[in-house]
Amino acid sequence: MAVFERAAEKYLNTWYKKKRRKPLVIRGARQVGKSTLVRRFAQSNGFVLNEINLEQHLYLDKIFKSLDMDVIIRELDALVGRNIQASGSVLFLDEIQATPHAIQALRYFYENKPELPVISAGSLLEFALADLHFSMPVGRIEYYHLGPMTFKEFLAAVEPNLTTYLSAFHIGQTMPVTAHQKLIKRQREYLFVGGMPEALAAFVEHNSLTEVTEVHRSIGVTYQDDFSKYAKQKDLALMQKVFRQIPRVIGQKVKYSNISKEDKSREVKAAIDMLVKARVCHQVFHSHCSGVPLMADINENVYKLLFMDVGMAAWLTGLDWIALQALDGQALVNEGKLAEQFVGQHLMNPFEPPRLTYWLREAKSANAEVDFITASGNQVVPVEVKAGKSGALKSLQQFALNKHASLCVRFDLNPPEIGQITHSVRMDGDSVPATYTLLSLPIYLVEELPRILDEIRGGIRDGSRGIRVKS
Repeated sequence: MAVFERAAEKYLNTWYKKKRRKPLVIRGARQVGKSTLVRRFAQSNGFVLNEINLEQHLYLDKIFKSLDMDVIIRELDALVGRNIQASGSVLFLDEIQATPHAIQALRYFYENKPELPVISAGSLLEFALADLHFSMPVGRIEYYHLGPMTFKEFLAAVEPNLTTYLSAFHIGQTMPVTAHQKLIKRQREYLFVGGMPEALAAFVEHNSLTEVTEVHRSIGVTYQDDFSKYAKQKDLALMQKVFRQIPRVIGQKVKYSNISKEDKSREVKAAIDMLVKARVCHQVFHSHCSGVPLMADINENVYKLLFMDVGMAAWLTGLDWIALQALDGQALVNEGKLAEQFVGQHLMNPFEPPRLTYWLREAKSANAEVDFITASGNQVVPVEVKAGKSGALKSLQQFALNKHASLCVRFDLNPPEIGQITHSVRMDGDSVPATYTLLSLPIYLVEELPRILDEIRGGIRDGSRGIRVKS
């Protein structure tokens, strides 16, 4: 299978060079490419990779439980057949959740063997720790949350010259029409293929969307087989049902009866909680948005769900390539929910647990909902995924007025634009003007949003960087 370049490799290189390097734990769902990432990193740097799959050596849990580093090192030396502390070596403990005491031992690798680079990877750590009496060694390890391959990584594999148009884009520049059209086309392909490495490999190697569908089916079966590892037998049917239903309720406030009318709400909630822990889906919590950090102001009982991967979501909803091509732009963005999944999937921060925030106001006469809320410095920024013009941005306008937001973001299928918006908003029976800067970006630029927001903040602060505001 083809091995693709991942942006996370740059982070691994930075981590390796740190003076006070901590053991690294790469977390993520099954089959997103954690092991392949580590192998490619080692190969690219010429390191000797001492890889141990702990699912295949369960007896090591007792060795790790001793927390005796001399005993642990001798055992690992014997297992790989060489000195794991030799210069230029990296220790890779894969599937670390299989031997939970290895997680606890990471602290002592940091304290007693700081010169040894240690990487571990796991997908079900919460379940491994649930029945044990120790917690993660906070402050002694470092996390990186790896998701499916991003759209930019997809581009690097299928049409690499297009990636420059993303990374080199700055506010005030125009996007060449031809590049814009090509990026829109590739972005639609990504909605179908998604970011699971095996699915992308099928697309690149065979140029066959049928092969992609077969990979999605295989991954789906594997995931559902995995449920038996962390769910009781009586819960398996419900877990499989929730797994299939989540892609159908993307972007909707979760109501347990919409997922399963036959099961009790607490049982559906428990199934969702397990799938969140397994990184199969992610919660987008309603935040009151009083300030930064946004997660400090959430209502944990009000949330939406995103699936782990947009391609898998498309497959589970039965959306094949012919149907996806037939959707016009507005239907794709406003009705299909795949665009909201795509944007949310790319707003995840790899240095934080995969969860996001949105804003919801429920009132008899003036409901309002903003798809996502993000932050740039101490500035709260609402993000909408729409196809319409400014007249279709009532929720953004309500948010701008209620939360005094000076900058709002809209993702659509149009070329980039930034402009000043003044619009009347109905509030308590009166018409109140709402004024804000609207940044409109084509949906394929979502990965560049943090950089673009920093650029706007810098430009507003010092009047430079060539930012032009359309009035």
